Amino acid sequence: MLYLTGFHAIEEHVKSGGSTGSLLVAKAGPRAREVASLAAERGIRIVRVGVDELDRLAPDHRGIALEVEDVSSGNRGDTSLEEFIAGLKPMGLSGQDKKEKQDALVVILDEITDPHNYGAILRSCDQFAVDLVLTRRRRIAKHADIISKTSAGALAWVPSAETANLVRAIEELKNAGFWIYGADMAGEPVYHKDLRGRVALVLGGEGTGISRLLRENCDAMVSIPTRGRLNSLNVSVAAGTLLYEVLRQRETRS
Repeated sequence: MLYLTGFHAIEEHVKSGGSTGSLLVAKAGPRAREVASLAAERGIRIVRVGVDELDRLAPDHRGIALEVEDVSSGNRGDTSLEEFIAGLKPMGLSGQDKKEKQDALVVILDEITDPHNYGAILRSCDQFAVDLVLTRRRRIAKHADIISKTSAGALAWVPSAETANLVRAIEELKNAGFWIYGADMAGEPVYHKDLRGRVALVLGGEGTGISRLLRENCDAMVSIPTRGRLNSLNVSVAAGTLLYEVLRQRETRS
């Protein structure tokens, strides 16, 4: 059993309809009472426990903790790459065709190991309307509470998928009309690229960057021009900056 302890993390998980156990309440301050009220409205069982017990189960609590079997499953945002691609295509619906989604945005994370970075990236993905976050393998369960807190609850909302082979996944995205751009400080300035249409951004791991095979399968590498003395940006900061540029282009170019 895992426990979410951040107020925002619990609140957004409850709102998203993710699978939950009970909400454990030890100290009911104003914010805790507010979250508990929301949980009760959504049919979640409220259990009063002692502070010592909550300390043992969820040491980083703020008076409450939400039981979840696996924060990475059962959320509204979980999908698969195949389902995501299929959902972009027009389908017959009551005699009318849905319009094919042309401006889809995917973020591919290549071995992002710091849960704080992972959570911060998810928060940016929520704010800049990313359609899918794709990872090689899920590491959410081990650091569920950290990721959910850092993402301010975005973990419960951002559509996500995992794959055993990111190179093959990139090939599938290309076949679906995506252009693949890797983030690298030696790449071309990102604002020189047309980021409208179907785009996937690849972000490499802290200190290692994008793996060789993934790099070779990118259509181009893009960078964020900077003027500082350090040679790179934190990956979560880079993610937010790149995603803002995508949104800026899509909202300002005709």
